[in-house]
Amino acid sequence: MGVVEELVERVDGRDRVVGVVSRRRAVREGWLHRVAVTVCRDDRGRILVHRRSERLSRFPGQFEVVVGGAVNVGESYAQAAARELAEELGLRVLPRLLFTFVNRSGLSPHWLGVHEAVLPDAVVPDPDEVAWHGWLTGPELRSALREWPFTPDSHEAFSRYLAFGTPRA
Repeated sequence: MGVVEELVERVDGRDRVVGVVSRRRAVREGWLHRVAVTVCRDDRGRILVHRRSERLSRFPGQFEVVVGGAVNVGESYAQAAARELAEELGLRVLPRLLFTFVNRSGLSPHWLGVHEAVLPDAVVPDPDEVAWHGWLTGPELRSALREWPFTPDSHEAFSRYLAFGTPRA
């Protein structure tokens, strides 16, 4: 049985749908498409950080300060963010969309929808997606961002998250 190609909506510079393409082709051609991520906090303000599984094709073994992935055809940013939280962390929550922007870091340019969710301390990540996770305080996270290999989306999304005026990490 073959691998099913992940389909995404190709969008323009104003985030309007112009067609449906494979995610692989969107990345290869540098076409804008949508990605949804969530910054996860606990009720004490700590931020969830995780290290990607070595088995993942994109950024294996790198750390992330966001949970997320591509927005599927017909999905909203919030629906995609909720689906990714369920797939990666086993949690059914509806994250809050904070903002979107064209992110030019990473494998190719894409619209990035940044969400926020307050999660319980106990999360059970999918081991196929997440090799390690932990809750970091603001000072711990700032130190980790300087010292650990984070994905490009993590740096860009988190700096904009802080600038947006969300509770300080």
